[in-house]
Amino acid sequence: MADCVFCAIVAGTVPAFKVIDVPEGVGFLDTRPVFKGHVLIAPRQHVVTLPELPASDLPGYFGLVQRVSAAVPAALGSSGTFVAINNVVSQSVPHLHTHVVPRTKGDGLKGFFWPRTKYASDEEAADYAAKIASELG
Repeated sequence: MADCVFCAIVAGTVPAFKVIDVPEGVGFLDTRPVFKGHVLIAPRQHVVTLPELPASDLPGYFGLVQRVSAAVPAALGSSGTFVAINNVVSQSVPHLHTHVVPRTKGDGLKGFFWPRTKYASDEEAADYAAKIASELG
């Protein structure tokens, strides 16, 4: 879709700190992460919500989400992850994407209140992306 920023990231016409780029989708750092290392995973094709993703694409897409959710704690030393999908409500970009957020006990995240932070620089963001990408092979 011409005006979709995630389609542009998938196509490589908009820069992003990618952690993985495979046929099943693209994983890249959220520019306004809940915690540093927060990854968004988007399918290559433009669909707005999870119900629009063809059933035949579910195993590959969620296999990718599973891989990233394992890589984030291994790469960053977090205890686990929070994995979430918004469908329309609270969906800031109308292209299906899954959030994989690093979590540690006592990190302050409560319920669905997601305070946002920023990377200190593009270099810091690139470092986080590289750490996660290295876990994904």
